[in-house]
Amino acid sequence: MRKFIYTIVALCFLSFASTPAQAQFFAALAEQPEPALEFEDAPDAAGYTFQYSPPSTDYLVRFREMYGLDEAMQGANTDLERVQALSKWVHNRLEHDGRQDLKTRDAFAILRAAMLGKSVQCVEFGAVLTTALNAVGIPARPLYLKAHNADTRSSAGGHALTEAWLPDQSKWIMVDSQFDIVPLLAGQPVNAVELQQALATNPKSLSISTSTEANSKSYFRWIRPYLYYFDTVLDNRFGMKTVPTGLMLLPEGAKKLLSFQQHKLSGMRYTHSLATFYAPPTTAPLPAAKADYSANGGGQ
Repeated sequence: MRKFIYTIVALCFLSFASTPAQAQFFAALAEQPEPALEFEDAPDAAGYTFQYSPPSTDYLVRFREMYGLDEAMQGANTDLERVQALSKWVHNRLEHDGRQDLKTRDAFAILRAAMLGKSVQCVEFGAVLTTALNAVGIPARPLYLKAHNADTRSSAGGHALTEAWLPDQSKWIMVDSQFDIVPLLAGQPVNAVELQQALATNPKSLSISTSTEANSKSYFRWIRPYLYYFDTVLDNRFGMKTVPTGLMLLPEGAKKLLSFQQHKLSGMRYTHSLATFYAPPTTAPLPAAKADYSANGGGQ
């Protein structure tokens, strides 16, 4: 488990412009044209099982009630608006610092640390938003983006965020709460693979939804090199011990990424199939009863 978490933690060492030389390197890299990646459409014969907790899970009910998520979504009428409201909520509660690691993916612990003035990495933004979305009945999972040469880089090899399932649109979408950004193609939200392909073929139709002053062109230029390998967690349940196994989506013709930033990846499975990676989750209704929880919160 510690090895699996370590590889994820390294994703957010993202002080990518900490020196002029690094800034120049990434600017030059971003200007290089990136072709649309190709994947298989048919599901894998073997298949992989994704597991999600219903919002009635004690851990999620405690989180929803303790942090007033219903109030945070007040006025949101669609699933996308609920996702946007919670992305803004997470963005405003956490401060980013790519050099710090809280060494926990528990949303209660992350938010307690933030209240004490501690900064977090991108992976913590993703963990808190993933928890918040699942708590209100929107299935969500962490998403880890990795550059094509993430195995040989010593740092800045990727980025971590969230993918959310919109029940009313029956699709996965990408949400980056570190910047409070939802990418849009012709006004519609997209997943990370759709973003990569749109950047290669139709970038002028792309925009962002955000509550901040973030610039869409700057964001797309920065994130584009990381849109090559995509991986997530198979066991996304809360309130229980989970199996630290990931599933990585590989473009056709790409090698298996066996290490990240020169550290071995463990517990990883691999697929070329969009149907497998973006399989619809099992959904459940919202919890109706108010939770009975302690002031100390909970732990995953």
